[in-house]
Amino acid sequence: MEIAYILVQCKMAHEMEVLKELLAIDLVKEAKGTFGYYDILVKIEAENVALIEQTITKKIRTITNVTTTTTISIIPEQDKE
Repeated sequence: MEIAYILVQCKMAHEMEVLKELLAIDLVKEAKGTFGYYDILVKIEAENVALIEQTITKKIRTITNVTTTTTISIIPEQDKE
């Protein structure tokens, strides 16, 4: 299982509607509002990196009022116990 975190910026006063749309995406496991430069932190889990890339480019970045995203990928070797 691949995991990525996405930091999302959106237009001011549209955070809640963006958050609701993010939570409706199948691969999104968590989405939380944040204070600071980014407005929302999103956790995605997928079978492979290609599915994560598709979700980010075709679903998250196309949500109305999303202005920018930054993706943080997890190092698989450090995710094992």
